[in-house]
Amino acid sequence: MVPKGRLLIIGGKEDRHGSSSEMEDKNHNFSPHEILKDLITRKDDRIEVITTASSEPESMRDTYRKTFNEIGYSNFGFIHITETDSEHEKEYMDRIRAAKTVFFTGGDQAKVCDILKNSEISDLLYEKYQHEEDFMIAGTSAGAMCIPEIMICEAENGEAILKDDIEISSGLRFIKNCIVDTHFVHRGSFGRLAHAVMLHKECWGLGIGEDTALLIEAGGTATCKGSGMVVVISAGEIGQTNIEFVSKGCPVYAENLKVHILTDDCILNLDTGAFKGDKSERSRLTTEAVFLYMMVIICK
Repeated sequence: MVPKGRLLIIGGKEDRHGSSSEMEDKNHNFSPHEILKDLITRKDDRIEVITTASSEPESMRDTYRKTFNEIGYSNFGFIHITETDSEHEKEYMDRIRAAKTVFFTGGDQAKVCDILKNSEISDLLYEKYQHEEDFMIAGTSAGAMCIPEIMICEAENGEAILKDDIEISSGLRFIKNCIVDTHFVHRGSFGRLAHAVMLHKECWGLGIGEDTALLIEAGGTATCKGSGMVVVISAGEIGQTNIEFVSKGCPVYAENLKVHILTDDCILNLDTGAFKGDKSERSRLTTEAVFLYMMVIICK
């Protein structure tokens, strides 16, 4: 079944109140609040922000409250679900049932999954994502990493990929064929994401830069948003590798890993692998094609 809802997977440090970005001065594609403006389609739609991953939920609430006010959102609230907070579960379920967007903040992705995985709230979110038009599940940083079925819990960013230097667990299962890593460029995480997809060759590795996101529609059409880039790694056609037999702690090698780089408005189909450049480039190519066609007609 093709999901009717959408996913917004954000690489972290998205433009918000009190933050500063080098891209604001350097990148002509920078647009204030560009990513967070995609959270809802109508300004009065309800947003519920889940701060469970954060160890400082009050700070998160303050930051996003100011950011949403700057954007013009007025209908939003904050939910901090804990393991011992069962008395508010019905209230949380009712609020999520009425929401058009549920947004997971950053923090600790394992904490989110430990509390929500296999819960009634998680089941409700999955049902809404599958069956409700215009419903969105969004996440930033750790809140983005927990969205797929497979999740990186911990891994080393070393000079080499070492056997067993990564811990992978199950996520919230909203999408099956990708693994997400965030703050990807800033933290130099190529090795650990490559390691993850070499262990799960059926998955795309989505390395999402800061102030950058992938908007996933119809369960597989991923459009890049924001001022940075998304590095996509595929091990589906991998050649020689020692990952299956190398000893623990020894370096892993691989032949024929494939890499794509997406920037604002680039599209990758996660089901077919089809890639499209940004709209301006497609428009330029279309204009050139029309011009050449007209020249042929004139010359005739």
